[in-house]
Amino acid sequence: MVDATWGTGEAPRDVLGPVKAEPAFDDDHPPRKDLIADCVHCGFCLPTCPTYVLWGAEADSPRGRIYLMNEGVGGEPLSDSMVEHFDRCLGCMSCVTACPSGVRYDRLIEDTRAQIERRHTRTPKDRALRAAIFALFPYPKRLRLLRGPLRAYQISGLQSLVARTGLLARLAPTLATLDSLAPRLRSVPRPPRRIPARGRRRAVVGMLTGCVQSAFFPDVNSATVRVLAAEGCEVLIPPAQGCCGALSVHNGRKEEAKRFARRLIALFEKTGMDYFVVNAAGCGSSLKEYDELLADDPAYASRAKAFTAKVRDLAELLAELGPVATRHPLDVTVAYHDACHLAHAQGIRAQPRALLRGIPGLTLKEIADPEICCGSAGVWNVLNPEPAAQLGDRKAADVLATGASVLVTANPGCLMQVAAGIRRQGGAIALAHTAQVLDASIRDLGAGALVSGR
Repeated sequence: MVDATWGTGEAPRDVLGPVKAEPAFDDDHPPRKDLIADCVHCGFCLPTCPTYVLWGAEADSPRGRIYLMNEGVGGEPLSDSMVEHFDRCLGCMSCVTACPSGVRYDRLIEDTRAQIERRHTRTPKDRALRAAIFALFPYPKRLRLLRGPLRAYQISGLQSLVARTGLLARLAPTLATLDSLAPRLRSVPRPPRRIPARGRRRAVVGMLTGCVQSAFFPDVNSATVRVLAAEGCEVLIPPAQGCCGALSVHNGRKEEAKRFARRLIALFEKTGMDYFVVNAAGCGSSLKEYDELLADDPAYASRAKAFTAKVRDLAELLAELGPVATRHPLDVTVAYHDACHLAHAQGIRAQPRALLRGIPGLTLKEIADPEICCGSAGVWNVLNPEPAAQLGDRKAADVLATGASVLVTANPGCLMQVAAGIRRQGGAIALAHTAQVLDASIRDLGAGALVSGR
């Protein structure tokens, strides 16, 4: 049964719907009992969980969901209500950081979602929406086909007209969410297959161009390439690369994620790279878990382990190598937003802040409640537009309160989500990826390059 309070801001009611007779989970990697038993229900996770913060409902907290997992492992059937509570999890992993017992909630929720996708029958409307999402977002070429129509929609003034009427939000919330998230597009040439290091070569790196990143934020990829080259890295970008599988694995589509992972491994293991660099937080967290994803694949288990050992976030690699390129002053105040899959899933917090503080003239501001997700969470904001907007508005208010002129983060989804929240509040702030700030400093472009969005 669909909860009538879902998305209204009220505490959801846990109403049991029709159930099946068989147990919730089968024997194909159910949530592990030993990991479930690690949870002592202490409650440290509660104030860091975005859905618990929104509604205060126990079943929409990490420990509440673990309780439901335990019920399923114990033989309880998979009810519509149980699935709904699992679906409401953003997968931000803030609870993993907060947990004093080291509970692997990340592993538990991924295994649970894989079970749901195989064993639960969704409504026709939900199936159609998810089918459309996963027929588009993991495919860079398909996303790039949207650039032309979207650009025309933006420059024609039609987008502004639609926004002023408010009709789209009332009639089609999902389309309204996609419309609000769409960034302003700029024409940026694709980087070549090989970019030589400037000066002495310190490393050979393969680079993920990504799906949403390559289609809607190609300037971030270009800045990443320039920064890596300036820091002595030869950069390799095979043109045939596709999705890394992050969206798929985070939404329980495990076999699909495996196909994407095998293809990416086979493509890049031929390059002779020392490292594999990622500039999107959600992608990086999944790439670092290829060894777990493909552990049961005899043809790829060892190859995945070797590949995973080379994966680095951009900030992580730059911190390991140490700077050699001269940093020129940027007289600008920036607010740094921790992307969840960078801070919580990968534990990378200090490195990007150190890189930003290493730029002369730059002032770094911290954002209140950094552990609370902005509401993007991959495609969660598309599947759940109303609560996602509430979280986005909350984060946008915290960002604007810093008084910074530029918001810096390391994930395309966060950039789009927070930007939409800032527009709803009538605020204004420039947006930049960490790579773009470093690029502006190394190239001596001045703060205007960031504030103007060039």
